[in-house]
Amino acid sequence: MKFLKLLFVFSLFFAVTPSHSQVHVDQIIHNSKERYITTTIGYPVPGTYAPLNQKEPITVLNPDGTGFIQAEDLSKQKINWGIECNEEGIPVFKEGFNSASYTFWYRPNDSNEWYYSQFSIHFAKKKMFLMGERVKVYEDYNVQ
Repeated sequence: MKFLKLLFVFSLFFAVTPSHSQVHVDQIIHNSKERYITTTIGYPVPGTYAPLNQKEPITVLNPDGTGFIQAEDLSKQKINWGIECNEEGIPVFKEGFNSASYTFWYRPNDSNEWYYSQFSIHFAKKKMFLMGERVKVYEDYNVQ
């Protein structure tokens, strides 16, 4: 009976203890050079991006690194995506005045070629810009 109580207490301890999983990092090759990407940078990158004051064309980024890009003719192209990081998953970015700029990598599902574009976060405006023109408003849950 003592063993069962101890087992029960142990299982409760592990059930309520938060796990600290590592950031998922994928290796890609572009122009014969290894690069690393992740979908986790400490800000809510996944979501729907659209040009200002427009509903379409959109880009949808899923948390698992999949999504799609909609062209001007509204055709959709499925993609895999990530933000450039180092081997440990730490995002590579350039800090600006109240902003940060990252390299956004994506690969159409029907291609082996990776393409890149700019991804930026403008902290004061609480907006994320993808490919320069598509934008998403976000809430900053990291503010103390």
